[in-house]
Amino acid sequence: MYYFDPGTLDLKQGDNVIVETARGVEFGEVVMAPREVPDEEVVSPLKQVMRAATPEDRKQVKENKAKEKEAFKICQAKIAAHGLPMKLVDVEYTFDRSKIIFYFTAEGRVDFRELVRDLASVFRTRIELRQIGVRDEAKLLGGLGPCGRVCCCSVFLGEFQPVSIRMAKEQNLSLNPTKISGLCGRLMCCLKFEAGNGTSKDCAKKEE
Repeated sequence: MYYFDPGTLDLKQGDNVIVETARGVEFGEVVMAPREVPDEEVVSPLKQVMRAATPEDRKQVKENKAKEKEAFKICQAKIAAHGLPMKLVDVEYTFDRSKIIFYFTAEGRVDFRELVRDLASVFRTRIELRQIGVRDEAKLLGGLGPCGRVCCCSVFLGEFQPVSIRMAKEQNLSLNPTKISGLCGRLMCCLKFEAGNGTSKDCAKKEE
């Protein structure tokens, strides 16, 4: 979630807007109606909402989603052709199609310079390949956790916090890795923010 200055626009929760971010022009959704925000919660400079989204903007977002699926297939084929040890996770167009971001996982560093040049010749736009971790992969793809709910990381967690096995011990959970690990294979995020109140213990019981 990012804060923007609504200016003179009459915006309400659920509205779509066009904003400028560090990545460029983006299509967003208002998740909180305009209100006063403490200065310490605002990242300066506070940018203003460019405009309310139009039906044409929503159509472009749908077209971008379709293009992303095609770009995913093309990139996968290019990765195989170059024999690179990497797994493509997701593809994202910026709203104005000025850049395509390819997210991937890999065991170590990958020299993908030739791949970038190859992709640039196909798509004729800026190409960015971004290596992510397994927890970031789960955040992007989502899925159901052992509790039956959608993964916390893909719903509301902004940043990942360190999770230790000690948190599981303090909650009297089974130390069986299959019981306390999330879809990413790492310790469940809920061990961190539920430490001390027993909710994670209930989640682990449901998995059994």
